[in-house]
Amino acid sequence: MQGRERIVPIREDCVYTSCYCEENIWKLCDYVRTWRTAPLEHLLVVFISNEKRMVPLWKQKSGRGDLPVIWDYHVILLHAGQSDPMVYDLDSELSFPCSLKLYAAQAFRSDSDIRPEYHRKLRVVPADSFLLNFASDRSHMRNTDGSWKMPPPLYPPICTAGHIPKLLAFVITCTMSV
Repeated sequence: MQGRERIVPIREDCVYTSCYCEENIWKLCDYVRTWRTAPLEHLLVVFISNEKRMVPLWKQKSGRGDLPVIWDYHVILLHAGQSDPMVYDLDSELSFPCSLKLYAAQAFRSDSDIRPEYHRKLRVVPADSFLLNFASDRSHMRNTDGSWKMPPPLYPPICTAGHIPKLLAFVITCTMSV
C-alpha cells in the first residue's frame, strides 16, 4: 500500500471465518468505526448476488486454478473516499486491499463472457447503515437437520439493537448490474 494509511489490520490479523463474508465485512466496518481509521461515510458494503443466487467470482481462496467459485452471494467492502477506490475481500487471493480496477478485472471479469443466469447484481449499502441495520441468526448456514453447512464464527451472532436478522433481505434486493 504505497503511501496510504491502512484502515484495517493486515489480512492475517482480521477477524475471519470462511463462508461468513457478511460477518467478516461487518467486523471490518466495526474496526474502522471503533478505531476511526477512515471516515465511515467513505466505506460502502457491496452485496453481490442475482435472482438465481449463482454468482461467479475468480481469484477466490476456495477456487481451483483459474476456475471461478460460484457463490450464492458474496460481500465485499469498498473504500470509495479516494481517487483510487480500494476493495477489501478477505476471501480473495488478490492483494488486501486491492484497487477496484484490478478487482473488477480479475475477480468479476466481464458479464459478456458468462451465461446470463450468472450475471451479477449489486446492492451497495453505506457502512454506517450496514453497522446499524444488519443482523444475522446464521440460520442460512444450517442444514435441514440443524447441523452447520460450515463451522460458524466463534463469537455470538451479530445482532443490532431492535433489528431482526436481515441477511436475505440484503441479498435478495441486489439490483444494480455489474
